[in-house]
Amino acid sequence: MQNADLVKAWLEAQLPAALELLREMVEINSFTANRAGVERLARLTAERFAPLGFDAELVPSANPGFGPHLVLTRPGKTGRSIALISHLDTVFPPEEEQRNNFRWQREGDRIYGPGTHDIKGGTVMMWLVLRALQAHAPECFEAMTWKLLWNSSEERFSPDFGELCRRHCGGRTLGALVFEAEGRDGRTPRLVVARKGRATWRVTVRGRGAHAGGKHPHGANAIVQVGRTLQRIAALTDYSRQLTFNVATIQGGTVLNRVPHEAVVEGEFRAFTPEVYENAKADLLALAGPGDVHSPDDGFCCQIEVEILTESRPWPRNEATDRLYQYWKRAADELGLPLGWEERGGLSDGNLIWDAVPTLDGLGPWGDNDHCSERSPDGSKVPEYVEVSSFVPKALLNTAALVNLAEEPAG
Repeated sequence: MQNADLVKAWLEAQLPAALELLREMVEINSFTANRAGVERLARLTAERFAPLGFDAELVPSANPGFGPHLVLTRPGKTGRSIALISHLDTVFPPEEEQRNNFRWQREGDRIYGPGTHDIKGGTVMMWLVLRALQAHAPECFEAMTWKLLWNSSEERFSPDFGELCRRHCGGRTLGALVFEAEGRDGRTPRLVVARKGRATWRVTVRGRGAHAGGKHPHGANAIVQVGRTLQRIAALTDYSRQLTFNVATIQGGTVLNRVPHEAVVEGEFRAFTPEVYENAKADLLALAGPGDVHSPDDGFCCQIEVEILTESRPWPRNEATDRLYQYWKRAADELGLPLGWEERGGLSDGNLIWDAVPTLDGLGPWGDNDHCSERSPDGSKVPEYVEVSSFVPKALLNTAALVNLAEEPAG
């Protein structure tokens, strides 16, 4: 790469164009269930990356209600490749954006709006970095085969995107780089080197209905049973092992003069390591069977059913990710920039691919309050935003690290 000061000056000159691209993307509602909006954003993204030499492919989602995934490819000269990963969707329905006047809005160093931080700012970072490589490290840019992949439904459950990534990341892929926002420790940026796995679950309790006045002893109250069961589930949380269980929704009963015959609860659990994850899953499933709430008349027991609904495996700390992180750490040291790492509790597409190719996350800009659209007069609620000042330093770091990675000898 050329002189870092020259590259930094070039990036600063390109920042207005990058922010204009971000504005275009933020103004497209791409709520996961807004299939037309997600596809519109995919086509805009492909159009903006085309001048860099990328060919586009729209891949239908396995879920027909979701928009297509996007794959952009630029062949290189060496056969080695690097994958850059982002996603198209946000969590904000159009009516929520309108109700909360949640839109592109710049206030000083902050830009508010849906996806500014999660993750359209990351897509713009990809665009900025690739343009910097083309302009200032053309040998690196031309040598690598670049695979850019966008998930259309990252905010939902989308294992088919993981399969798509694996098909495009072969044995000569040097790394899969996920452009979710960076973390911060004070003012020190942090990359993501591990993420918790997550399982969603449902507990269904089947009791026996009865007239609440005339035949109360005949009933077996499913809501009472589910309450006791939930206490056992909540007790599975173990902060010393970074294991959390969350009880999220509960339904049960029909009318006030009936002993409830059924109750349903759903929630999730999360853990960093496969061992803790599997133990937690086994402990949860072990709660199935006869309950301890029964009919005083004849001893009829409530029955507890436990289901695992979806699973996203943990991305634990591993040697391949740590080795990949060192390219960024070395670049940061060379540039005189601070850099750290973190293990993050939320999921990303890194959970889907880390065991197939070395994976690093948190390569996007800095922002905060993702998944929040509300603003309160007293400032206690602030919507999602990205900090403009975080783009150029992070783009400079990413550019230098990618040059370091690409220059490593084959094998």
